[in-house]
Amino acid sequence: MERAYYFAFVEGDFVVLPLHVLIISSIVKILIIAHLLIIGVMAMIWSERRVSGWMQDRLGPNRVGFQGILQPIADGIKFLFKEDLIPNHVDKPLYVLAPAMLLVPAMITIAVVPFGSSLTIFGHEIPLQIADISIGILYILAITSLGVYGVVLGAWASNNKYSLLGGLRSSAQMISYELTLGLAIIGVLMLTVVEPGESALSLRKIAESQGKALWNWNFLIHFPAFLAFTTAMFAETNRLPFDLAEAEQELVAGYHTEYSSMKFALFFMAEYMNMIVGSAVTVTLFLGGWHFFGLENVGGPVWSGLISFGIIFVKTAIFLFVFIWVRWTLPRFRYDQLMNFGWKFLLPVALTSIVVTGILWVTTQSRLLVGIGNVVAAFIVVSIVAGLLVMNKTPEPATPELSGLDAIE
Repeated sequence: MERAYYFAFVEGDFVVLPLHVLIISSIVKILIIAHLLIIGVMAMIWSERRVSGWMQDRLGPNRVGFQGILQPIADGIKFLFKEDLIPNHVDKPLYVLAPAMLLVPAMITIAVVPFGSSLTIFGHEIPLQIADISIGILYILAITSLGVYGVVLGAWASNNKYSLLGGLRSSAQMISYELTLGLAIIGVLMLTVVEPGESALSLRKIAESQGKALWNWNFLIHFPAFLAFTTAMFAETNRLPFDLAEAEQELVAGYHTEYSSMKFALFFMAEYMNMIVGSAVTVTLFLGGWHFFGLENVGGPVWSGLISFGIIFVKTAIFLFVFIWVRWTLPRFRYDQLMNFGWKFLLPVALTSIVVTGILWVTTQSRLLVGIGNVVAAFIVVSIVAGLLVMNKTPEPATPELSGLDAIE
């Protein structure tokens, strides 16, 4: 009987893997990444509470385990044993389905994100990626856009006015920032160097094209697009200052007001998973992937793969710290400010980045000039938009003087 083989593309060469090796390695990678995601959610819950306590000059959780490190486990046990209430006025099938519709897209998006170069085991070179599909970017944009259905359906099925307002806010927010999220990547794809027959939409190829030198990292060449992409990702994950779907001071927790027990916990698990996946995608697209000054090539075929995984892990952890840092630093936007910022600032910057990158790359073939041109063009566009908004701003009507106010003062 003939043995089946699978062809994988790794570091510019086709690698032949027997079918049984492919199946076993894929199962192992899925199990490892799934467990790392769950452990990452627990670590983020602990990190956010500890870092927020440090920023606010207080202790944070420090009773359960060393420095409160077992607090996420205690929280999980608490949610498991809490009474699972389902109000009578909800649409029960959609009410129960909504948390899963938010969690599942967050988990399956990681399938196309490379978490290292490759690992050689028993003579087989195994890529550190669950699935290297040629349209990886399109897959990520398609799957992440499904998350809004979980939020909107959960809000609508709750039959609660505050929940519905949170769901409507989330849908408007995600639609407006999805455009920026997709357009900010176009410049990266335009400058990704691939061989004939390969696809620039593959995240592995994007990471490999940044590995020649530090100045090839995309955040230096497409800095305005990097800022726009990062900001849109904050909005996509409903994190402060873009958490208008929750806004406890306004909507009594927003879209998940009517949820309790593990259904309530699933919403927050999905939020933290989206943060982890979004950070890994940002690292791959803009921050060099697993490359770091040639450190990923140190050691043999096994150690180099493990080191490349460690580099991705550290870069992602640093970016996750930025998520927490921003949350406890910036105040929440108003709804009109959120929409204005997305449509009138981020979207023009992303579009300008595409035009400037295309023109300068065709005429100069210089990444340095493309990077400088993108920064200058973004500054000009933001200045023009801000100036137009200031000139078109209607003056606020003067408030009438209250009788006796001066005497009271």
